[in-house]
Amino acid sequence: MRKNWKKYWVKLKKRSSPTKFWWGREKTRRNFRRRIMNLNKVILVGRLTQDPQMRSLPSGQNVASFGLATDRFFTDKTGQKKQQADFHNIVLFGKLAEIASQYSTKGSLVLIEGRLQTRSWKDASGNQRWKTEIIAERLQLGPRTGYSAERFDRSPEKVTPPTAGPAEEAPKEEIPIIEEGEEEGDIDVSKIPF
Repeated sequence: MRKNWKKYWVKLKKRSSPTKFWWGREKTRRNFRRRIMNLNKVILVGRLTQDPQMRSLPSGQNVASFGLATDRFFTDKTGQKKQQADFHNIVLFGKLAEIASQYSTKGSLVLIEGRLQTRSWKDASGNQRWKTEIIAERLQLGPRTGYSAERFDRSPEKVTPPTAGPAEEAPKEEIPIIEEGEEEGDIDVSKIPF
C-alpha cells in the first residue's frame, strides 16, 4: 500500500507542478517574443536639408530622395543646454515621390514614417560601400513656408477693391467683450466643486 501511495503522490505532484506550469508560460512568452522582435519602423519629424531630387527607375516608377535633419535638445553634465543635429537619407517611391517633389522644398517641416534599409555596393575603385536609408511609407507635410507677409496682410491700404460687383460694404460686427466684475451674479470660482 505504501508503494501505491508514492506513485499516486508523484502523479499528483507532476500534475500540479508549478515548474511545469511555469515552463508552459515561458514557452508562450518565447513565442510571443519571436513575433514581436521583427519590427522595423521609423518615425521622424524634421526639416529637409535639400530640395527632393526626382528621378525614375527603368520600370517607370518615380523615386524621390532628400536629406532630413532632426534636432535633439538636451542638458549636459555641466547644466548647459545643447543642441545636436542628426541627418537622415530619405527615399520615397511612386505617388509619395511625386507629392514630396511637388509640395516640399528645402527647410520644409515633414513627418516621415517608414522602415530602415541598408544597401551595399562596390564603388569604381572596388571598395565596399554601405548606405542606410529610410524608405518612406507615409509622408505628412508640415505648415507651408515661403509666403511673404504681404500676401496675408489685410490692411485697408493694401487690399484692392473688386473690379466687378456691387460697391456695398459688409457691416462690421462688434464682438462683445465680457469683463470680470461687471455683472451682479458673478460666479465665485472658489465655490466650484471641481
